[in-house]
Amino acid sequence: MMILALALAMAAGSDTPDYRNSANWLCRPGRQDACAADLSTTVVNADGARRVEPFKAARAPQFDCFYVYPTISLDPTPNSDMIPGPEEKRVAQFQVARFGANCRVFAPVYRQVTLTALRSLMGGGAPAIDRDMAYRDVKAAWDDYMAHDNKGRGVVLIGHSQGSLILTQLVAREIDGKPAQKQLVSAMLIGSSVPVPIGKDVGGIFPTIPLCRSADQAGCVVTYASFRADSPPPAGSRFARGDRPGVEAGCTNPAALGGGRAVAHAYLNAGGNMLIPGPAEAWSKDGAPVATPFVSVPGLISTECVDRDGFNYLAVTVNADPADARTDTIPGDVKVGNAILKDWGLHLIDMNLAQGDLVDLTARQYRAWAKKR
Repeated sequence: MMILALALAMAAGSDTPDYRNSANWLCRPGRQDACAADLSTTVVNADGARRVEPFKAARAPQFDCFYVYPTISLDPTPNSDMIPGPEEKRVAQFQVARFGANCRVFAPVYRQVTLTALRSLMGGGAPAIDRDMAYRDVKAAWDDYMAHDNKGRGVVLIGHSQGSLILTQLVAREIDGKPAQKQLVSAMLIGSSVPVPIGKDVGGIFPTIPLCRSADQAGCVVTYASFRADSPPPAGSRFARGDRPGVEAGCTNPAALGGGRAVAHAYLNAGGNMLIPGPAEAWSKDGAPVATPFVSVPGLISTECVDRDGFNYLAVTVNADPADARTDTIPGDVKVGNAILKDWGLHLIDMNLAQGDLVDLTARQYRAWAKKR
């Protein structure tokens, strides 16, 4: 009988992490963790004037955010372990912690396909990755959240890259057309390709959940992959295109969901990237140092969804001005040595380019959701 019970437990996926254990969460409400990191921002205006913008977390947030982080683990194995390293903690700081201005943030640790494995794949290797394991972990965390924490609250799903791909599966399998859809404020699936029929806002992978086309629309999807406007996706790009004939990658501009070009509210890494810290960039032409983790540059960056040559992507323009006291460029390209991998676009800063817009959008979408409820 014991052998039979063990076999049944293994068949049921008994190796799935226990998300009742708080150690298996990167972020949870009411504790000091990766989402309680320093979010202070140096705002650099066009005339060179500066001020430090402190971060204020919501005291009594009315809705939740459920975040799945991107490919970031430096573990040497094809799938990560359940012990978050500094890289997982850093990416939470730079991608999701700011959403705490509006929502309670839940971010599970999961056994993701590692950056080590991705580098091996890009080099022609064949690491023994297990994508199903990563999905099962996130689903288990979602199930635990819904059973113990949601209690009828609205929830925004937030993911980037691998996290976005996993949440896309979760929405398709567990939310679209299911009771949980009633709790969906929106799904922000950034840095991946969400397929929709060409010229349409619904269909493709989600039968009933459309792309967001208004800031006051709830129960919809925000998605894009970003590229510099002057460096569009090359023919072999891995992002911003459909996965089969008749579909394209959805693109929604957080700064202007109704369409067109708009100034984006960016919160950029002052130095380094989402993986590792580094010295601050020269954010103004006088070379004045920046001491905060984030930089905001009002009016410097504009974004627009562009459909060109089979790609549908967020085109990012740096509004360089010789009379502007600030930098005329921004970092964010994926590089190997000094070589820019143009097929990756601005993948490293997808979330940061319009982070202020995304955070503001969650509050407006929640109000729309609550009004419908």
